Amino acid sequence: MRGSVTDPCRAAGHPHRRATVRTVATAALLLPLIGAAPADSGSSTTGLQSAFASAADRYDVPQSVLLGVSYLQSRWDTHAGAPSVTGGYGPMHLTDARTALAQAAPHHSEGSEDPRGDSARPPLLPKARLPELSRLPARLRTLPRAAELTGLSTQELRTDPAANVAGGAALLAAAQRELGRPFSSDPADWYGAVARFSGADDRATAVAYANDVFDVLRSGQERRTDAGQRVVLAARPGLAPDPGQLRGAGLRAARAAGTQCPPTVSCEWIPAPYEQFGDGDYGNHDLGNRPASQSIEYIVVHDTEGAWEGVLKMVQDPAYVSWQYSLRSTDGHIAQHVKAKDVAWHAGNWFVNAKSIGLEHEGFLARPDAWYTEAMYRSSARLVTYLAKKYGIELDRQHILGHDTVPGPTASTIRGMHTDPGPYWDWRHYFELLGRPLVPAAGRNGGLVTIRPDYAANRPEYTGCVTAGKLCDAHGSSAVRLYSGPGESYPLIKDIGLGTTPTTGVNDLSSRVSTGQQYAVAGRDGDWTAIWYLGQKAWFRNPAKRPAAVNATGLVVTPKAGRASVPVFGRAYPEAAAYPADVPVQSVSPLPYSVLAGQRYAVGGSTPGEYYYAVSFDEGSHRVVVGKDVYHQIQFGHRVAFVRAADVRLVPSRS
Repeated sequence: MRGSVTDPCRAAGHPHRRATVRTVATAALLLPLIGAAPADSGSSTTGLQSAFASAADRYDVPQSVLLGVSYLQSRWDTHAGAPSVTGGYGPMHLTDARTALAQAAPHHSEGSEDPRGDSARPPLLPKARLPELSRLPARLRTLPRAAELTGLSTQELRTDPAANVAGGAALLAAAQRELGRPFSSDPADWYGAVARFSGADDRATAVAYANDVFDVLRSGQERRTDAGQRVVLAARPGLAPDPGQLRGAGLRAARAAGTQCPPTVSCEWIPAPYEQFGDGDYGNHDLGNRPASQSIEYIVVHDTEGAWEGVLKMVQDPAYVSWQYSLRSTDGHIAQHVKAKDVAWHAGNWFVNAKSIGLEHEGFLARPDAWYTEAMYRSSARLVTYLAKKYGIELDRQHILGHDTVPGPTASTIRGMHTDPGPYWDWRHYFELLGRPLVPAAGRNGGLVTIRPDYAANRPEYTGCVTAGKLCDAHGSSAVRLYSGPGESYPLIKDIGLGTTPTTGVNDLSSRVSTGQQYAVAGRDGDWTAIWYLGQKAWFRNPAKRPAAVNATGLVVTPKAGRASVPVFGRAYPEAAAYPADVPVQSVSPLPYSVLAGQRYAVGGSTPGEYYYAVSFDEGSHRVVVGKDVYHQIQFGHRVAFVRAADVRLVPSRS
């Protein structure tokens, strides 16, 4: 989706179609116990580490448990007091949604992108009014509850990291007391309280959350936070808690029957409707028979631009659009809406829709501190790993696409394509969780580079997050900016398909590459590296001491001898002769770009031309048309694209 300019305290739409001893308590909780970090947390004595020690001591919660829960919530970051997408504050992600959430424009109802992306049917420009948020669930009101338990003000809990940690400790202690469990020093005895801390109202989600926390405790963690503080949690590999601690907790059973999820996540079935609703229209997806009828090649990562409850109501609207899975920020809970065999309407390109699975993550593109929780990143990574193994999908940025890397299918659609999940999605961390860390794969002469800046330290300027033309808050980013020469005094690279002057706007992708994407090297000049990008040389700063990319090698395409240029396509459709008589021929129209002689582009795979004809409710009329023309998928600009194999040579990048 395209992130809309919003007020910093707004946060709730979606993206598709169609008390007591206040003074004493405050003083006690905000005084750090310098040097008092217990043995199981390492030797660091930073202010935040000491705050964990102080809160653990005050509320009789094992410090390792407090650290483990906080890591899964925020990776110990404070985000300078800014709320997450669900109104969560501080290292414990204490939620106060009424102060942080408001209605926003639905993702797929904003802009001009047709989510279905099929020119065989009239454009689908969904309109939906976000439902009013009713009474907020308990998981979105943990900060006011922490204020009651600690006597601290809600303002302190939002803005002071030590107070926030104390609030989290108080919530864990309250959960332990409510479960009738002993205040033991053994972390294994706190499994039930950790599960309750998630705020989940179903057992599967609570268990999945607690299992994640205990995975963190067993493996240990160490990192420097966004405030520059080193926090350490020593590994406890032998921890074996008893899930039976949740007996009697009053948690409901999720509707898991029929879901296609790994057992390591919490998943429920909330189906998108497939029904007729007049004038030959139906919603909000097409039935298919994948992978028997056609392979699934892509997983598309979206963000919702809306809060969980509203998003779920939209995907159940037959006049809106659809996607396969939604993921919740607070605890990583997953809802599946469309079977993997069926084709959801989400990516804005019918070729990609027909060969992809869409994942919507609760979040906001244009709000750099509406941060995603570690719980959601981990749940998403487990789901993607499971789907990739089940359907043979490659775990790389050529096949794990952001919505912002899906190409416009035709020239007229380029400007309307969406830009989520945006520059603040942490692709480097995500691929580490996928078990495919982005590492150097060649020497300096490998011919390719994989974009890989240090997320936290990489802070390019963006505008338009809150107010059009105004600077966004400085924040870590997965994106790297491109210039027309080796220096920031040169103009930004221009995308001729957009036909506009490039800017630093948060939604302007014309001069931007993203972590994990691979490009052919076109030159080097000191600290600067040039790549082939949109038919031109594009330069980015890449100093040896703080590189923005690592070297790689692989296959590239270049025009065949004697060809001055070859066309670029946004979809890989079959040649006209491949269509049977009962399926209208779809045009194979090039985008307004060319691969010029001497240029090279990284290859993400090859496929025969393919088109899924499904324009009616009756699935008996659906057809999969496969042609003889073969296409190579390439990383052409920020988005992927396709070239005909007949037009190019496929060669090693080293040559």
